[in-house]
Amino acid sequence: MTDPVAKLPSELDQLPDRDPEETAEWAASLDAVTKAAGPHRAAYLMRRSLQHAEGAGIALPKLLETDYVNTIPTSAEPAFDGDLEMESKITAWNRWNAAAMVTRGARYGVGGHIATFASAAWLYETGFNHFFRGKEGDGSGDQLYIQGHASPGIYARAFLDGRLSEQQLDNFRQESGGDGLPSYPHPRRLPWLWEFPTVSMGLGPLSAIYQARFNRYLTNRKIKDTSNSHVWAFLGDGEMDEPESTAALALAAREQLDNLTFVINCNLQRLDGPVRANFRVVQELEGAFRGAGWNVVKTLWGNAWDELFQLDTTGALIRRLREVPDAQFQTYATRDVAYIREHFFGTDPALVELAKLLSDAKIAECFYSSRGGHEARKVYAAYRAALEHKGAPTVILAQTVKGYTLGKGFESKNANHQMKKLSIDEFKGMRELLGLPIPDSAFEDGLVPYGHPGADSPEVRYLQERRAALGGPAPARRVHAVALPEPEERAFKALYKGSGKQEMATTMAFVRLVKDLMRDKETGRRWVPIVPDEARTFGMESLFPSAGIYSPLGQTYEPVDRDQLMYYKEAKDGQILNEGITEAGAMADFIAAASSYATHGETMIPFYIFYSMFGWQRTGDQMWQLADQLGKGFIVGATAGRTTLTGEGLQHADGHSHLIASTNPASLNYDPAFAYEIAVIVKDGLRRMYGQTAPGEDSDVFYYLTVYNEPKQQPAMPEGVEEGIVKGLYRFKEGTPSAADAPRIQLVGSGTAIHWVLEAQELLAADWGVTADVWSATSWGELRRDALESDEALLRGEERVPYVTQALSGAPGPVLAVSDWMRAVPDQISQWVEQDWSSLGTDGFGLSDTREGARRHFGVDPQSVVVAALAQLARRGEIPVSKVKEAREKYGM
Repeated sequence: MTDPVAKLPSELDQLPDRDPEETAEWAASLDAVTKAAGPHRAAYLMRRSLQHAEGAGIALPKLLETDYVNTIPTSAEPAFDGDLEMESKITAWNRWNAAAMVTRGARYGVGGHIATFASAAWLYETGFNHFFRGKEGDGSGDQLYIQGHASPGIYARAFLDGRLSEQQLDNFRQESGGDGLPSYPHPRRLPWLWEFPTVSMGLGPLSAIYQARFNRYLTNRKIKDTSNSHVWAFLGDGEMDEPESTAALALAAREQLDNLTFVINCNLQRLDGPVRANFRVVQELEGAFRGAGWNVVKTLWGNAWDELFQLDTTGALIRRLREVPDAQFQTYATRDVAYIREHFFGTDPALVELAKLLSDAKIAECFYSSRGGHEARKVYAAYRAALEHKGAPTVILAQTVKGYTLGKGFESKNANHQMKKLSIDEFKGMRELLGLPIPDSAFEDGLVPYGHPGADSPEVRYLQERRAALGGPAPARRVHAVALPEPEERAFKALYKGSGKQEMATTMAFVRLVKDLMRDKETGRRWVPIVPDEARTFGMESLFPSAGIYSPLGQTYEPVDRDQLMYYKEAKDGQILNEGITEAGAMADFIAAASSYATHGETMIPFYIFYSMFGWQRTGDQMWQLADQLGKGFIVGATAGRTTLTGEGLQHADGHSHLIASTNPASLNYDPAFAYEIAVIVKDGLRRMYGQTAPGEDSDVFYYLTVYNEPKQQPAMPEGVEEGIVKGLYRFKEGTPSAADAPRIQLVGSGTAIHWVLEAQELLAADWGVTADVWSATSWGELRRDALESDEALLRGEERVPYVTQALSGAPGPVLAVSDWMRAVPDQISQWVEQDWSSLGTDGFGLSDTREGARRHFGVDPQSVVVAALAQLARRGEIPVSKVKEAREKYGM
């Protein structure tokens, strides 16, 4: 007998078959069923067999896609723990006020989104009434990543709860006058309510995964027990197209993050049309999540569909649902019943017969409104299943109608995302549908009213009792600020004294400092080192055996380098987060650690070190997310600058990150030249972010430091330079005039450029009789920030001179600024420098070469600095122009 299984080659062909005859009998049985009952019956039996095998514990690959039906049948739904009628009233008030708030705001042209919350109202309401833990109970409560476009509904619920006033609702998207509400979840703008910013789409799901992972990190390191905290991420099906949305699914499954639930609102629409016009996004998402190892719960159909499924004895309905593309199903929700009978049921004789048993009202209910995401019992069942599932994260795919309850002018329309208001007549229709006691007289001024049943109404009492039982209001952000003690001074002193004759790159200096700080008895355990698979590049391998690399499984293998001093050590309580090749994942780690002081009331000190080029350029959007979330910590761009990373070339040559970083108001950006400068900056950063903030200082900041991989002798710290280091500028080495009338110039360098400037200082004196003073600019950005604040003070009538102006006041000659960055970086401060100004930098693309070759190419090597200095003096008439030509020839330029 020919074995049908062998018709196509597969991995099974590589395995010995101990009983080919038995295998052939199974195949023949399947052929017989297919011939007698059809391929659909055969497929059903196969799926049933696989399901039974999985339940019996037989190890088989899982199906990536199941039928287009609910995972939890109606008969298996748990008892609903609440008063459904009361919750329906609460949801109706929230729907109304969310739509009213956006419509009233349309008078001022500020916009807003109505349709998203209208589709997702029960997804949130069920969670708030039954599942989301608040912060006033035990532990930290749950972490809620609210879909940004649903914010009006969250504001509406806070209004019902008494946490917001009508005036605040009327100030939606109007914040400049105070007491306003930000458009989307923004902790920086409304820090008592929002915990997580989620509107830069894709970053919410990525951050939620790493937040859940960081919660486990805190528990495993015995810093805080977060076992009662659950992370809920509310997402849109269109948002899942963002690569960040699915970038870390495997991590969540691999680390068995059953403290995480994604709730994806599958209303089948994105901003301009269907998410998957010719396909089925629910099935696609199911396959992606199942393939990554997630538990998938589909909540697609409401109770009205139960009758249809019971009548489907041939499986024709299931097959039809599986083949109809999303855009067509969206069309059904907007057409009359006759159209649905013809175009949905009319494609199969079995469906034609089934439709004869259905009334027009039943068909209308199924296709217009009956979705799993609109029924509290089905949402409740899905959430309960998610919490009870252990060993893997859960995704709930909840199907809804975008614009649900807003009227036929909104529901399932391609343009509803851009529709910002309802007419009075549409509101009156919505009032009737929701059963709200709002009289016609409330509309007399032509403005839709807000609705509230009263602070002592049964609805409000029920809402507040539910939240009290779950641990207080949600969402909510709470900060219990506790200043950390200052670390012992000896870690900083090691860098203050310099390296003597030994050479050390500033990257190594930073790592050495942090390694010493991690030994501090009081604060050492709070450091969170984060690196995306480049720890050895940055000299961090010495931390492996001492701090350990975090893994929830510990180390289940013997590392290949176990016999070496600095072996690769993973541990369940490991301190290092070594993420592999994912800058986005490492940055998500950083954000979770940087805001732990608010999320969990546990202050952590993260430092994230990475190839400089792959920071702000690659994950700059997450830096803004960090700022929105009021995160604190140290971001370190290593192997910085355009010319210090020899041989790597264009894609690794960073000459612009400081310019990008300067756009972020929460980022304090430093480009230290020496090891002692790093020590001073880190010490001050620890004070400002985690200790005693000075009057007028903002502690909700983070530090960006660039460090270099070029070994140099590190000098000891001169006396009295600490203030200048922190503020951004100080004179490092004063020139000695060869004559009283010697021409003079001020050379200002940052980072590794200080060494080119110091050599240029010697050449200018020895070869050209020019005296140069050398200044170290530790932060072009902080100099500019201070200058801008001084300008603002002048507008208020306050006399204030920028620090950079004060520091350079009276310094003789012009100023020449030099850095390993594009010239726009130092040019940020030029307008506040009284002297003639010019700059040198590394504008353009990088290239592969030696450091010397690259610096000559960009015109920033010491000889180029000399020529530029002479040219500047010649323009002022202080030296002959011929000296410039002579210098170019002398240095082979």
